[in-house]
Amino acid sequence: MRVELDEPKCVASGQCVLTAPEVFDQRDDDGVAILLTEHPAPELLDGVREAVAVCPAAAIRLADR
Repeated sequence: MRVELDEPKCVASGQCVLTAPEVFDQRDDDGVAILLTEHPAPELLDGVREAVAVCPAAAIRLADR
């Protein structure tokens, strides 16, 4: 599975970093999320799914490919 992050939509709430810190981080200057890995290990997918669900801007998507 592949994680897609729409950075322009990000509102820098940090919820993704709290739920999946192995996959997401935030830029120091403006707090916008950054993707650490596009293809996370299977054991990290539950955290990514939670990040998708809690993102207030709907800026994260989990794709099959």
